[in-house]
Amino acid sequence: MEQSLLSQHPCFNGEQRHKTGRIHLPVAEKCNVQCNFCNRRYDCANESRPGVTSALLNPSQAADYLDLALEKMDSISVVGIAGPGDPFANPDETFAVLDLVRERHPEKILCLATNGLDLPDHADRLKSRAISHVTVTVNAVDPAVGAAIYGWVRKGPRIYRGAAGAELLFRCQHEGIELLKDLGITVKVNTVVIPGVNDSHVRDVAAWAGEIGVDVQNCVALVPVEGTPFGALKAPEPGLMAGIRLEAGRFLPQMTHCARCRADAVGLLSGENAGLAAELMARVKAIKPREKRPYVAAVSWEGLLVNRHLGEAERFLIYGMESGGLRLVEERPAPARGGGDLRWERAAEILGDCFAVLAANCGPAPRRILERRGINVVTAEGLIEDLAGPLLEGKPLPRIYGMTPDSCGMGGCKGEGAGCA
Repeated sequence: MEQSLLSQHPCFNGEQRHKTGRIHLPVAEKCNVQCNFCNRRYDCANESRPGVTSALLNPSQAADYLDLALEKMDSISVVGIAGPGDPFANPDETFAVLDLVRERHPEKILCLATNGLDLPDHADRLKSRAISHVTVTVNAVDPAVGAAIYGWVRKGPRIYRGAAGAELLFRCQHEGIELLKDLGITVKVNTVVIPGVNDSHVRDVAAWAGEIGVDVQNCVALVPVEGTPFGALKAPEPGLMAGIRLEAGRFLPQMTHCARCRADAVGLLSGENAGLAAELMARVKAIKPREKRPYVAAVSWEGLLVNRHLGEAERFLIYGMESGGLRLVEERPAPARGGGDLRWERAAEILGDCFAVLAANCGPAPRRILERRGINVVTAEGLIEDLAGPLLEGKPLPRIYGMTPDSCGMGGCKGEGAGCA
């Protein structure tokens, strides 16, 4: 174990929790495992537990959010991704934001937390980005116990349930952790203690973790959440937790200062800053011009209205503000249809100086790619001047326009391969 790294991370060294701050960037929306204690509910500032965040951010927003947080707090040394879903169920967003953080703040410690299901597929990518700490939540090493904890496990297109799902998950966790240790990455195992389900099994988890070289274990007391299969259970008593940690400590060091952080936690472990996190995230989610992105693009049939699906775009109309008024800067050809994701990567290059693009509708693939590159996709219909003008002034769109849904078949889309999916 690399002691220098271990000593700098507040979750791996209790002495640092009052000195070293951390920030979680909530970019992982999807999850590939349904735990029976988890309900990923958003925008709940008074609830402090994993899986909760006030907002979801795209990678560009997350990097800007980090910049703002660092202006407010000089104690932040650790940047992590811990949900609200699983980082590897959202690999594009996860690695895009890790690259942005490493580019802007190469001195920061990078870490992430995962259930481990898809960890073996991405371990090498973590090492190449100098990720130094990974937390893997392992609640059972016996499939019979795991079957009671997990509702389902999704690997690729297949759904696994019961003992088959638990066995698959544990096999991937074991393989992934061994890969991480071979790469020299510091590993912590989180184990949620669920009374009557796995409380007598934590010792076995600890023994296994110690044997394969895990650095630290964090035994986390269950937080019963209403509406989940375990919502009616009681949280484990402090005495039970103390006994479990004492027994597990025979096999590997124990973390005893866990704050059960939210997916958007920021600051010291000893402080609650949900209000600040919500405020800063609202700022970065605001759609407004930036110094290097002063323009907004529009997709139109005739050049007067925003009335065309992004996938059908043949040209982008680029608008800016001049002397307090809206001005058409230029027209730019849109990439030809076809080519899948490469089409939208090319569109992101064409719109590199735009902070937003207006379209009647948009499919999930172009939205994902453009927003990952810092270009907000705004779906609405109306006069270009009524839509582009407020955006360029940093104002919200008038209520009358609202936002159109992103479902297929909307906004004139006929499913003709325009890149909606």
